[in-house]
Amino acid sequence: MGEDAGPVTLVTGGASGIGAAVVALLLERGHRVAATGRSAERLSRLARGADAGDRLVTLPGDATDHEAVAEAVRMTEHAFGRLDHVVANAGFATHDTVADGDPQAWRGMVLTNVLGPALLVNAALPALRRSRGRIVLVGSVAGFKNVAGSLYSATKAAVAALAENTRMLVTRDGVGVTLVAPGRVDTPGWGNGGPGPGPLLAPEAVAECVAWVLAQPAGTDVNEVVVRPVGQKV
Repeated sequence: MGEDAGPVTLVTGGASGIGAAVVALLLERGHRVAATGRSAERLSRLARGADAGDRLVTLPGDATDHEAVAEAVRMTEHAFGRLDHVVANAGFATHDTVADGDPQAWRGMVLTNVLGPALLVNAALPALRRSRGRIVLVGSVAGFKNVAGSLYSATKAAVAALAENTRMLVTRDGVGVTLVAPGRVDTPGWGNGGPGPGPLLAPEAVAECVAWVLAQPAGTDVNEVVVRPVGQKV
């Protein structure tokens, strides 16, 4: 493929929920996409459903493993010849509090939600500096509005801080950085109990925000997008 075949975007956690919606929409908008995720089976289903041919590559791997993330960046560049954007979407919530939660589950959440985006930035920056591309970090309204005792809320506050200090680091290199912070979203991440009563965003609505950010003209850096469903008070 030539460089005029469309921008190249790497999406972590791309097999389900917001990530899968981002992958589908970017393919529709002409991107070439690499999607990572822990489940090879889910990624295979994603590829079959997308029917995008060689415009989509799926890369099973752990977003908290430095070598796996670096390899995903290398494989994306190998497949498409460049890397224009990354979307750090992989993450999950344990839906508990620091008073009653499982510390072992917290470890995985903190590593995925905080270390994962940092590893992606670290691995992708050389390519993004060459392409003068963009970094999107998927945070949460919970990172701005504390939830009582929620370590998940603390991890998303850390993502917001990472977005801003990364912006300060790379803006002179021509790399844009955006935090996309959704409110309540209808995804499998709520677990068996479901989200409870109240309004929800569709994953596709968050994907529209990500795609809009990536479509901004050169020289424009949108730094923060907070999106809630109408009716969400918090």
